[in-house]
Amino acid sequence: MRVVVALGGNAMLQRGDKPDADIQLHNIQKAVKSLAPLAREHELVVTHGNGPQVGVLALQSAADQSLSQPYPFDVLGAMTQGMIGYWLLQSLQNALPGRQVCSLINQTLVSTADPAFQDPTKFVGPIYEEDEAKRLASERGWIVKPDGKWWRRVVPSPKPARVVETRLIRQLLASGAVAVCAGGGGVPVVRNELGQLTGVEAVVDKDLTAALLAEALDADVLLLLTDVPRVVRGFGQPDAQEITNATPMQLRAGDFPAGSMGPKVDAICRFVEMTGDMAAIGALDQAAEILRGNAGTIVTPSGKYPETSLL
Repeated sequence: MRVVVALGGNAMLQRGDKPDADIQLHNIQKAVKSLAPLAREHELVVTHGNGPQVGVLALQSAADQSLSQPYPFDVLGAMTQGMIGYWLLQSLQNALPGRQVCSLINQTLVSTADPAFQDPTKFVGPIYEEDEAKRLASERGWIVKPDGKWWRRVVPSPKPARVVETRLIRQLLASGAVAVCAGGGGVPVVRNELGQLTGVEAVVDKDLTAALLAEALDADVLLLLTDVPRVVRGFGQPDAQEITNATPMQLRAGDFPAGSMGPKVDAICRFVEMTGDMAAIGALDQAAEILRGNAGTIVTPSGKYPETSLL
């Protein structure tokens, strides 16, 4: 099968972790232990988030007095793709001797008319206490919003239209390679009046890009791996309920936060609606069990695990 996996931020940083290189590399090496069994049996595409990392680089860039102005977010996104892609590339190569692995820097087309540019919702960078977040927002022109009990910076998150390098990724899979791509949702770009690509200040949601890419690659399964075992309806409420199986319509009926679970739900529902195949959300260390239908939240047109086993 062809499987597209989107790694959540917890694959690199747990809440409260310092964004040090050695901590992130250690976490990625643990994540790859869950991915390696999938790669041995299937064609594998790996995408990943970059929220904390791009936020750290943005802080460094803003504080660098040798710069006349900070690096724009499209450039920072490309930098994180190279950094995280390198860690994943090396870890996958070590876990899969003899298997070719390629890490790509990807661009993702978005529309300048996307309403997200008027209402930023994408969390980036570290967490802050409310007072500190508001102080930084005032000093640096940021927009900040609450993220659970903490506060974080937010930037526009326009919907992806196409991963520019889709054909190249397809060629890599046909050759038998594992592809690490579309990190952080891809570098957001638009076409100017000459038809040329140019970057924009935004961060594309990596789960929506993963769903778009999975559809374009004719993937059989889309897995969104994060730090929760299942989607929970009414999270934090007394009547909260874990969802084991659902149709896209049933899942869309839930009320999920726009800044966290909402895009994941939208992504897997879109993939299932467009392809008729299976998508799932679940814990990173349960990837193989999710693929077997024994863990995670499974979403299919019927709401049931496919009658013909995927394994």
